[in-house]
Amino acid sequence: MADGTALDRALGLVREVPDFPEPGVLFRDLSPVLADAAGFRAVTDAFAAALPSGAGAVDTVVAIEARGFLFGAALATAAGLGLVAVRKPGKLPAVADRVTYDLEYGSATLELPADTLAPGSRVVIVDDVLATGGTVEAAAGLVERAGATTAVVAVVVELTALGGRSRLPGGADFVSLLSV
Repeated sequence: MADGTALDRALGLVREVPDFPEPGVLFRDLSPVLADAAGFRAVTDAFAAALPSGAGAVDTVVAIEARGFLFGAALATAAGLGLVAVRKPGKLPAVADRVTYDLEYGSATLELPADTLAPGSRVVIVDDVLATGGTVEAAAGLVERAGATTAVVAVVVELTALGGRSRLPGGADFVSLLSV
């Protein structure tokens, strides 16, 4: 597990980019965290330490395109879990389900790959940032319709002013490493 100092250092690498992707938005860029081996490891270790064990353990990481893939894959490897990549349209050769949802800047669609998420699975949904919660809510809907359960939602950064927590699946634990 990452100690507080290593995790604090890693989270200090998050870069603020004003007026991206549109004027008035303060974008949180995690590229410097990913580029720093110790920082990336500290985030991965913190996520792994937050996962439940025993009867409530998770068996699959559901990672959201695109930056969620990076953190999700690292977590899956560190925790010895399977990985399911929830993708944007047109990226999968076989689709089990899809959902279209609203987000801060319009709408988006996510697709669940066929034959990847077993009914009864307990998953951790991983993404980089929780903003309004629409993306996580959409991914959790795909998980539920596949017959699985979202046990944990894990994000690196939560933008608290946007109220995304209100859209998280009921009963799921929530892990945010940095709330701003």
